[in-house]
Amino acid sequence: MSVLGGIIKTFVGDKAKKDLKRLYPLVDKIHQATAALDGLTHDQLREQTIAFKKEIAEIRKPLFDKIDALKTTIEQTADVDEKETYYNEIDSLTKQAHEEVARYLDNKLPQAFAVVKETAKRFKENEYLEVTANPFDLSISATKSNVKIKGDTAIWANAWDAAGKSITWDMVHYDVQLIGGIVLHQGKIAEMQTGEGKTLVATLPVYLNALSEEGVHLVTVNDYLAKRDSAWMAPIFEFHGMSVDCIDYHKPNSEARRNAYKADITYGTNNEFGFDYLRDNMAHSMDDLVQRPHNYAIVDEVDSVLVDDARTPLIISGPVPDGDRHEFDALKPKISTLVSQQRQHLTTVLAQAKKLISEGDAKEGGLLLLRVYRGLPKNKALIKFLSQEGIRQLLQKTEGFYMQDNNREMPKVDADLLFVIDEKNNQIELTDKGVEQLSKDGDDADFFVLPDLGSAILSIEQQEKSPEEEAKEKEELFKEYSIKSERIHSMNQLLKAYTLFEKDVAYVVMENQVKIVDEQTGRIMDGRRYSDGLHQAIEAKENVKIEAATQTFATITLQNYFRMYRKLSGMTGTAITEAGEFWEIYKLDVIEIPTNRLIARKDENDLIYKTKREKYNAVIDHVTTLSQAGRPVLIGTTSVEISELLSRMLNIRKVAHNVLNAKLHKKEADVVAEAGNVGVVTIATNMAGRGTDIKINDEVKAAGGLAIVGTERHDSRRVDRQLRGRAGRQGDTGSSQFYVSLEDNLMRLFGSERISKMMDRMGHKEGEVIQAGMMTRSIERAQKKVEENNFGIRKRLLEYDDVMNGQREVIYKRRYNALNGERLQLDIANILYDTCDQICSVNLANKDYKQFEFELIRLFSLTSPISDEDFESQNETELTEKIYQAALAHYQKKMEENAARVFPVVKDVYKNPSNTFKRIVVPFTDGIKTLNVVSDLEKSFESKGKNLIRDFEKNISLAIIDESWKDHLRKMDELKQSVQLAVHEQKDPLLIYKFESFELFSAFMDVVNRDIISFLFKGALPTQDASNIREARSARRKERVNISKEEVLNQDQQAMRQASQQSGRPTAERQETIVRERPKIGRNERVDIQHIVSGEKRTVKFKQAEPLLDKGEWVLILDS
Repeated sequence: MSVLGGIIKTFVGDKAKKDLKRLYPLVDKIHQATAALDGLTHDQLREQTIAFKKEIAEIRKPLFDKIDALKTTIEQTADVDEKETYYNEIDSLTKQAHEEVARYLDNKLPQAFAVVKETAKRFKENEYLEVTANPFDLSISATKSNVKIKGDTAIWANAWDAAGKSITWDMVHYDVQLIGGIVLHQGKIAEMQTGEGKTLVATLPVYLNALSEEGVHLVTVNDYLAKRDSAWMAPIFEFHGMSVDCIDYHKPNSEARRNAYKADITYGTNNEFGFDYLRDNMAHSMDDLVQRPHNYAIVDEVDSVLVDDARTPLIISGPVPDGDRHEFDALKPKISTLVSQQRQHLTTVLAQAKKLISEGDAKEGGLLLLRVYRGLPKNKALIKFLSQEGIRQLLQKTEGFYMQDNNREMPKVDADLLFVIDEKNNQIELTDKGVEQLSKDGDDADFFVLPDLGSAILSIEQQEKSPEEEAKEKEELFKEYSIKSERIHSMNQLLKAYTLFEKDVAYVVMENQVKIVDEQTGRIMDGRRYSDGLHQAIEAKENVKIEAATQTFATITLQNYFRMYRKLSGMTGTAITEAGEFWEIYKLDVIEIPTNRLIARKDENDLIYKTKREKYNAVIDHVTTLSQAGRPVLIGTTSVEISELLSRMLNIRKVAHNVLNAKLHKKEADVVAEAGNVGVVTIATNMAGRGTDIKINDEVKAAGGLAIVGTERHDSRRVDRQLRGRAGRQGDTGSSQFYVSLEDNLMRLFGSERISKMMDRMGHKEGEVIQAGMMTRSIERAQKKVEENNFGIRKRLLEYDDVMNGQREVIYKRRYNALNGERLQLDIANILYDTCDQICSVNLANKDYKQFEFELIRLFSLTSPISDEDFESQNETELTEKIYQAALAHYQKKMEENAARVFPVVKDVYKNPSNTFKRIVVPFTDGIKTLNVVSDLEKSFESKGKNLIRDFEKNISLAIIDESWKDHLRKMDELKQSVQLAVHEQKDPLLIYKFESFELFSAFMDVVNRDIISFLFKGALPTQDASNIREARSARRKERVNISKEEVLNQDQQAMRQASQQSGRPTAERQETIVRERPKIGRNERVDIQHIVSGEKRTVKFKQAEPLLDKGEWVLILDS
């Protein structure tokens, strides 16, 4: 603890103790309630749940009766404004019902927790529990082997299968677990040490909140834990008639996945919950929706899900035209050669630098050393040299000299380089010499040089050519710029792939695919791809198939997904280091829960070496000694590469061991099962962290318990704490020891300057080690620097997504209303009013009656109810109201006429004995384009066409919203990239993004509103021919979409990328797919057209009709 923290605690008090003091009275009440249940039979214990649910139903009944009455009133009401008032009242009553049920659950917490605890105790103490069989028992017995039906009796065994592993129930909640359960129910984060039984703790609030029958989601970090925990805990809930399922067992959009969400309790991974939300908002039928409203979620390993994973948004994307067109394969040989040339050259430069420094020429030697550092910072010979006494200080001093005056002298350092690497910001920049080197082998010296658009355009305009020739030359210029900018961007991404992204560290190659390894968990992130072409560049580097580019269809950050829940809570062993972030972003308080038994694990101070070689040798010596002493050893590494290196070193020593990393993830269960045995050595990446239970026997405990050996400090303190937490569970003996070298990434980039100086002053020799609390604290300060940087990235990402989220909520709400149909009439009325308001305000301000009249005709097919003389005397509010009422009346009349017009056609199809259609597809056209509407044939017939018209409104609204939304997402992506350049103008990109996105969204909504209104007013059956109606296929429409989690760059990285795009790639050109909106017609063919207001018909050549059709005053009459 810091000195300041100690002072604050002295005066203010210990927060943890205050938190716990408020919870102990509830624990006493739970004990009292548990004692009262002790004498009940098993049937009487189960009746407690039925009683709870009955009381909740009684609380809701008067409110739900009012809601039903309001819905009946709405059906009988024609006035749209009255309907809106009733809908608002329904929303208020629904909210009130949730609040009253929440208060009931708070009051019933002791009794409900007591029921769960008593159930757990009875399963532990009895091999079988016999109860009177009910329908739920019968259904469970058909799928679960632990439930048998014998006559009227259901027999529940206390042993069952948990995701392939047979378990016998042996757990009962102890007091600190009850405290953890209370904290979770209160919507907070329970920090519980590893081994304290967080999975069991969750059963308490899960049961309590599942009583409301509104759904409880338990979120895990991987599908193994989701499947294991759902099977492990299920009988505790199922015994009381609560259904349990896991979404990870079922395919997306399937009936089984939908049923999993209908269960009282649903387990699943964070990604699947998020992707299902996005899929639901791309659905085209209510039957396609799988999720219910987001009620309550408990997030297991909450810091991993809401902090680590929150840096990468969830994205559903689809193919773009020419998405497989790229130059990566063509550019790869050039880049490979370039990197090789720089590596060879800098090897020589480093040798010269060493010689000059040894001769005492620090100035010239420091310059060469800095040049090597800027050209290849990860060069192993350089890293080793920097660990020598005084060398790092010389590098830092030289760098400071050349960086002064805004890097004025830095070009002298970079003059001899082909490219410059900024390792901290993960950026790379090609130098002029590099461009020259790449271009010299080809015929075009400007192959990688962008044309200066400004001067080139001026030159074209000064040549006094004809407008046609000038336009042609400009088009060629823009085409050249686009091709070269894309080429330079591809080249930069290839350079990054070759120099900054290492195989078996950042990614692995498996099954001919590049798969990203999660730096926090060490697990493979299936489906996740680096953004902006980087993943394709790595695929080219590794000679695997290069996947095609995609465009975004739907996206959300995990922060904004989980903030949709009415109540959110979480549990983990390592949340306190991120307590500030949890409160700032999620308003989640972190409560530290005491351990059931005192921790007996001994955590040693870090051992610090100068070089990695010394460190790894020391690790192998220590591991060999521990294994021979009979202690199991878990060696934690940060990458696949290091785990394989240590494996080879142990093989040389003939020390038997197991390896667990992203390449060998299928062996995880077997390796973990053996890891606690006597003398077993296990090498693991961060996969052996969260959720991994390593159990030890009495012999191992006597020998000293599980020994944790960390080979490197991770960027995040939480990952190190997770590794430590594998030992010393539930009071077991154990130890942890971290080995650090000044060559480690964390130390090189953030932490080693002070330590290096201290080791130099102490005359530290090779092979010697330093171990001191002060050094360990210095390393933790370096980790804090990284954590602060990462928090900045996440916060910035959230600030951008908050802007997007506001837009997303508007569109998804409107989309749901269109899909559901219940409030669609209200939305259409609001769209109509907004459109009328926009037309009136703009034209009244311009005093342009002609345009006002034209827009009414073009959008509403309505002649103006206001004369030219009265137009200018109207105020805006009165005019808008008059136009709105006139347009609304005209629309309602139009829909009645449409229903009457389509009914004879529907009747013919329905009465035709040869048709066995259930759902039909009916084409509607506005005279320009045709959209198909799907409707229920029987309902359309019985309602005399009105149901088909309602489906027409739904389908048109959905189609226009979806198409426009995809286009808007593309524009928002482009905007987000382009505003980053503002940082160079001393402006905040976020403020510009907020302003520009508001303008963009306003324009987008205006276009969507006008398009929907225009089609609804003009849409009609193209012909009265029943043969145009066909059967709707029942199969779900499948789209070619990908799901992914993309890497997100921080603000500096985005700004640098944009700056490089000034000499590199501009915002990607949109590649349109041209869709024909009317049948192909020759220009001289004669066609029939009709005026939309007067009804006048003409027969003219198509080239004469085209301008009239484009204005929207006339429509094309198609032959049947």
